[in-house]
Amino acid sequence: MSPLSADSGNGYHNDDDGGKLNDCEHSLRCRCIPSTTSSSPRSLCRSIIDAKEYEKLRRIIIASAKGFSIGAGLKGGLAFFAILARLMRKTPQRKEIVVTNGEVILTAMKETLRYGLFLGTFAGTFVSMDELIGAIGGHRFWTARWRALLAGALAGPSMLLTGLEMQHTSLAIYILMRAAVLASRCGIKSKRFGRICKPLTWKHGDIFLMCLSSSQILSAYILKQESLPSSYKSFLNKHGGKDMAILQGVKDIASGKPFTNLEAVEKYYKTMGVNMKLDPNMNVPCSIVHGNQSCTGHIFSFLLQAYKRALPVYLPVYLIPALIVHRQGLLKRPHSILAKGLVGTARSSLFLSVYCTSAWMWTCFLFRLFKRCNVPMVAMGTFPTGLALAIEKKSRRIEISLYCLARAIESFFTCLADEGYLPQSRKIKRADVVVFSLSTAIIMHCYAEEREVFRSKYLNVLDWVFGVPPPPCETPRCKDT
Repeated sequence: MSPLSADSGNGYHNDDDGGKLNDCEHSLRCRCIPSTTSSSPRSLCRSIIDAKEYEKLRRIIIASAKGFSIGAGLKGGLAFFAILARLMRKTPQRKEIVVTNGEVILTAMKETLRYGLFLGTFAGTFVSMDELIGAIGGHRFWTARWRALLAGALAGPSMLLTGLEMQHTSLAIYILMRAAVLASRCGIKSKRFGRICKPLTWKHGDIFLMCLSSSQILSAYILKQESLPSSYKSFLNKHGGKDMAILQGVKDIASGKPFTNLEAVEKYYKTMGVNMKLDPNMNVPCSIVHGNQSCTGHIFSFLLQAYKRALPVYLPVYLIPALIVHRQGLLKRPHSILAKGLVGTARSSLFLSVYCTSAWMWTCFLFRLFKRCNVPMVAMGTFPTGLALAIEKKSRRIEISLYCLARAIESFFTCLADEGYLPQSRKIKRADVVVFSLSTAIIMHCYAEEREVFRSKYLNVLDWVFGVPPPPCETPRCKDT
């Protein structure tokens, strides 16, 4: 009996030097044993090694290409719908900002390319580092425990490809939130940390996080917009449905300062066909917010307008993933998938429109109830706005709440820094890259070692890009022979 096949009943095999090999290593070694029926065992062994190296290179190239396609597809798809909405508008929203359509299209193309290179480089770097570590340290069990962790951390700096001077604090915090969710799920199923992480299993925790986030985000939208990311600020200004003069008027009365622009508010309503004179001694800003409309009438009219604004937002959100995640099913059952996407679009649009409407509804209610308007009232009135998240599907609630929580955290710490409570925070450069790298290390480790903590749709995308994580003995996979 060959020494390589001895002691095979317990899953291990003796090598020529008396050591132990597991089944997968034994299978690999057996491929290179000179066979009595083969005329050139060395060339056969060399061809097997060349095939393995080619498979590794192929995995890297495919992962890079798929990562690029996702990054460019998502960013390009969103840019396409934004440009389409711009072209459909008869006049620009702000006359003082004049940007030609050609400049917008060129900027969109650049951003699409950058994000494609970002995700393509991330995917390629992760797979390359995974294979390199496996080649140096071996593909045994002990390297599998930390290989994906290190590879994910080393792939994180690919974020710099989106722009060396462009900060992505919101994205980094959001990915950190995603990593924290995965880590908490690992803790919940752990015997050691299960009791500590049990509160994280609260059924309506996602709605509570949304309420908490809404209090900070919507308060900042009214009182301190400069604490919000520029793109998110534009989003809120559009779906908040109020002119900047109206927001300034609410800010003045909430801050306890004399009005600075009541004439601008009156002029705005005059352009809308409403002639009114505002009282500079008012205690509540309802007449500033909705003119001569009643609070109830304003709620219903605003809801219809908000729904029309929300539909173009969620159409690409459901259409683009359908083309990527459900690409195979789309060919077999296009009608059911498209119908599901349209229902999801209608439902999510209702959520966003109710969310924006309830922000003004709750604040008006509290202002009328307590006969005053101040900063605590604004924060209290925007807290229950997050209850609108209950309209969304349960599977989407945690995604939306984490997205908003990331922006709320960024806005909160920006406010603290502006007030002088965090003076050193301004000196930290590219902290977003550090946070992103730490987060991707956790996520990729969970992907390789704790796959059950992922939802199936995300796991399918990760498997499509990176390939199914290899077993400890071989990368990319221990194939049956």
